Amino acid sequence: MDFKITKKDNYTLVQVVVDKLDTHIAPTLKSELVLISGNGEKNIILDLSNCRYCDSSGLSSILVANRLCKNANGVFVLTGLQTAVERLITISQLDTVLNITDTVDKAASFVIKQTEKE
Repeated sequence: MDFKITKKDNYTLVQVVVDKLDTHIAPTLKSELVLISGNGEKNIILDLSNCRYCDSSGLSSILVANRLCKNANGVFVLTGLQTAVERLITISQLDTVLNITDTVDKAASFVIKQTEKE
């Protein structure tokens, strides 16, 4: 498995455990994200701390996760960005659209704060 999925009280944590989020991984990740959302989970944290490379299909899977959470009135947080991945997200101007934190702990706190507002 190329990612680890952990169900928590307020969110589901998806950790990519390979160093590349590309055309080999992204379709499976998208499928998993759709399943997670379909199971009623509306808050997802995607941890890319092991990921040193991301291509357009990887970005697409990130955007799918963001859209699924938005459509469910939930929260999507991207965390643990390595330099090259962060640069790609900035160049794509997705840093203005996505919730991004440095660590999983900060992401979890962000999700909890956002869900308390509801």
